[in-house]
Amino acid sequence: MVSNDKSVTVGWFEIPVKDMDRAILFYNHVFEITLAKQDFGGLAMAWFPWNETSKGAGGSLIQDDNYKPSHEGTLVYFSSVDVEKEINRVEEAGGKVLQQKTEISPDIGYMALFEDTERNRIALHSKH
Repeated sequence: MVSNDKSVTVGWFEIPVKDMDRAILFYNHVFEITLAKQDFGGLAMAWFPWNETSKGAGGSLIQDDNYKPSHEGTLVYFSSVDVEKEINRVEEAGGKVLQQKTEISPDIGYMALFEDTERNRIALHSKH
């Protein structure tokens, strides 16, 4: 681990989508949240709930010709109390489970992978 006086953390993420309504329904179901479509300067977006004063980055779904859903590239990890809860809702929401709950290590916890309805590869992480 590299340590210096300049911390670099993720401040925001965007998950590309082809069909915003379909993607909103998927993420609402998997995470039991309520995303709403927003018009942000001509871009269709839907923001994930977040608290600007706590740990973790905020982010959104985004639909624009310059954004392409991808199964390769950057992998976003969503934090969870228990990844098994969300991974069990993926297929009924129209996604595909790529990796069931798997222990990373006793200190780090567990992870799981899924493909959303837009064909993005997304990960989950929990301590339990």
